[in-house]
Amino acid sequence: MSSAIELAERYGAHNYHPLDMVVARAEGIWLWDEEGNRYLDFLSAYSAVNQGHRHPDIVAALVAQAGRVTLTSRAFHNDRLGPFLAQLCELTGFEQALPMNTGAEAVETAIKAARKWGYTRKGVALDQAEIIVCADNFHGRTTTIVGFSTEEQYRDGFGPFTPGFRVVPFGDAVALRAAFTPNTVAVLAEPIQGEAGIHVPPPGWLAEARACCDEHGALLILDEIQTGLGRTGKLFAFEHEGVRPDAVTIGKALGGGVYPVSAFLASREVMGVFSPGDHGSTFGGNPLGAAVAMASLDVIVRERLAERAAELGEWFIGELKALNSPHVLEVRGRGLLIGVEVRSSSGPARPFCEALKQRGLLCKETHGQVIRLAPPLVVTREELASALPHLAAVLGGAF
Repeated sequence: MSSAIELAERYGAHNYHPLDMVVARAEGIWLWDEEGNRYLDFLSAYSAVNQGHRHPDIVAALVAQAGRVTLTSRAFHNDRLGPFLAQLCELTGFEQALPMNTGAEAVETAIKAARKWGYTRKGVALDQAEIIVCADNFHGRTTTIVGFSTEEQYRDGFGPFTPGFRVVPFGDAVALRAAFTPNTVAVLAEPIQGEAGIHVPPPGWLAEARACCDEHGALLILDEIQTGLGRTGKLFAFEHEGVRPDAVTIGKALGGGVYPVSAFLASREVMGVFSPGDHGSTFGGNPLGAAVAMASLDVIVRERLAERAAELGEWFIGELKALNSPHVLEVRGRGLLIGVEVRSSSGPARPFCEALKQRGLLCKETHGQVIRLAPPLVVTREELASALPHLAAVLGGAF
């Protein structure tokens, strides 16, 4: 066993089950282990490195800002926050942004904003606000968020949980419409469920969610932390359906794989529910994170990463389907967010991931039966093509 793994196992909490290898170096789409073996990264740190590992422009922005000022807290203004917020809002079309650090913090911000908006704008009785969420959701790991998860392991031993959430099946328009009450302040959903196994809702479901929210005077809030910033072939996954939400949470690729940055984006009316002291973060909006995020957004736009994901994803999904593996139940996804579901009769997905690791491809199972394939968006067609023989060999093997 590697000494790095031995130390992590001895001194670290056992809350993850990583593959048996140690990453020692990374560049672009590639990772190297301690022995110098090279691997194609097919996970992208769960979409946090859409721009590739250690993109030179993003690293340069990090280093340059680290030489000036890194943290002030929000007790003072800093010269990077304003330009970052302006760039983010102008790119996404939202009027205002509230920066945080992690995706879960952005979701917690959205929940607080929706509730306070419900009380101060919609007139819901105090402490009666309800938010509709979807089964098999994944919005983070805080106690509030896991309280409305339907994954029992995420909840086991962590109650009591925060009330005020109604759960409906993902993609079920009839159930969604029936869940609205006068106390509904928002629908919170992923446009494509990533952690659940790359589930794309039926066409028109997001439009129906938008219509229901409009009819009932509620907010539509979409979690684009994993799907946003180019991953699915558009800047945001909701653009595929021609729908505009009232608010969005983003993170992961916003930090370019070098620094945690997230944000809650909304209209001026929704963001206006916050007054000084209502909400905040010591590190949220810090100048180092703002400088990194600006460079990260520049790379996404300049290198046309969303367009690359659309073109390469359509081709790659077609190639995966053409493998006709007896072990594969379904290949699904959008852009370069792809799930390969393994038949239950073939066993769990992890042995397939372990076999792919031996061939130089790093990916990870999710929800037991699904292999998640999500390389950095800077990957080339030739690099994707080089992975196909390995995928064909492993998916055609016996496990």
